[in-house]
Amino acid sequence: MFNMAVPWWELVIRSIAVYAFLIFILRITGKRQIGQMAPFDLVLLLILSNAVQNSMSGGDNSLIGGLLIAGVLVGVNFLVGYATYRSKKLEALIEGRPQVVIHNGQLFEDVMAKCQLTHHELDAALRQAGCESIADVRCAILENNGVISVVAKHK
Repeated sequence: MFNMAVPWWELVIRSIAVYAFLIFILRITGKRQIGQMAPFDLVLLLILSNAVQNSMSGGDNSLIGGLLIAGVLVGVNFLVGYATYRSKKLEALIEGRPQVVIHNGQLFEDVMAKCQLTHHELDAALRQAGCESIADVRCAILENNGVISVVAKHK
């Protein structure tokens, strides 16, 4: 229970490597994946967590090893949050930038394709904002967290 099968420093390195890999993978899949999870996205996250567990622990099933890995992950997450707060370049790299989807009633299909945003998702956000059509929208922005912010034109 308390005897570790792997040196503590190896668990730290493994945890940091897996954390960095998952940030990279989730970042390149786009904003929509994180902010608007479909059931298959949730299943993927659950399977990912199980898949990387062994790569972090290296076969160590001790209580101390598990607590050390958890502490490292929380610590790295805190440091990444602090670093993105302090550096706008790092924030853009890790979190991305908001994307304008509609501007003055003009839909940007290239942005929708790049962000893998479907017309159904956009239409749902427009309806939620009380807009009947794209022509009623001054601006629609896909935020970093996957939410679509809609500003309607004044009637």
